[in-house]
Amino acid sequence: MRQRTIAEKISCTGIGLHSGAPVEFTLHPGRIDSGIVFSAERAGQRVEVAARPESVVATRHATSLGGLGLTVGTVEHLLAALYGIGIDNVRIELGGSEIPIMDGSAASFVFLIRAAGIYEQPAPRRCLKVRRPIEVTDGARRIRVEPARSFRVSYAIDFSHPAIGRQAIENLELGEGVFERKLCRARTFGFLHEVHALWRAGLARGGSLDNTIVLDERRVLNPEGLRMPDEFVRHKVLDLLGDLALLGMPIQGHVKAERGGHALHQQLISELLSDPTCYEIVTGPRRPAFYAEAPARLVSNA
Repeated sequence: MRQRTIAEKISCTGIGLHSGAPVEFTLHPGRIDSGIVFSAERAGQRVEVAARPESVVATRHATSLGGLGLTVGTVEHLLAALYGIGIDNVRIELGGSEIPIMDGSAASFVFLIRAAGIYEQPAPRRCLKVRRPIEVTDGARRIRVEPARSFRVSYAIDFSHPAIGRQAIENLELGEGVFERKLCRARTFGFLHEVHALWRAGLARGGSLDNTIVLDERRVLNPEGLRMPDEFVRHKVLDLLGDLALLGMPIQGHVKAERGGHALHQQLISELLSDPTCYEIVTGPRRPAFYAEAPARLVSNA
């Protein structure tokens, strides 16, 4: 297995979930060992923020990264597409402060990456191999990773809502093509009373039935309904992959989550990386990407 990037740059414009304004970004091929990096101009200077655990600044409703005056919101769907397809190195040039919501899933980002093409680079890919179990709990919510021969996910959610209830995915092996076939089209979801509260707070101005599954007290309000009966839990797995992308490399282990979320995902990553006896980096001669440099750095003056 070798590192991969995209074959050529490609741009996309969509609506920002919170701003409601058009947002443009461009994916550029990345150098070997550079990882996933967000880049933007701020106050006449170009700043880069690496997609790494140290860069996380918020996990409420979405995962946001930041450093040196640059904040990038709602990164998890794009990161999930990159992680699910197996892109190791890419530079994401931003025209705003968030990644566009598109249709609320990762399908548009998968299409974008496939349109750019995939280039295999002449360097070995590293993998984080779990050596012993780690578990994080928060009341009835918990997430655990344990050793396995491949990357597997078991995920369960439980909502006291007639359209959701308890949904679970058991022992899903994330091999080549699985993300595109089974996960990437699952959309984000929210409840009508939460949407109204976000609007009153000046957030989610770009949210609509075109990019979010919205539920009232009894049913799904989207006229087209669900794309799959268990779309809710599939989207939670998609979010998990977007958060695991911050490891900077694929993981070999079985992640098991009960009522997880962005904050719990990040707690698991932090606990795992805090104890080197819990994992092993299966590596070539270079150091792991997420140890290479600071989470954010100033690139140049304008």
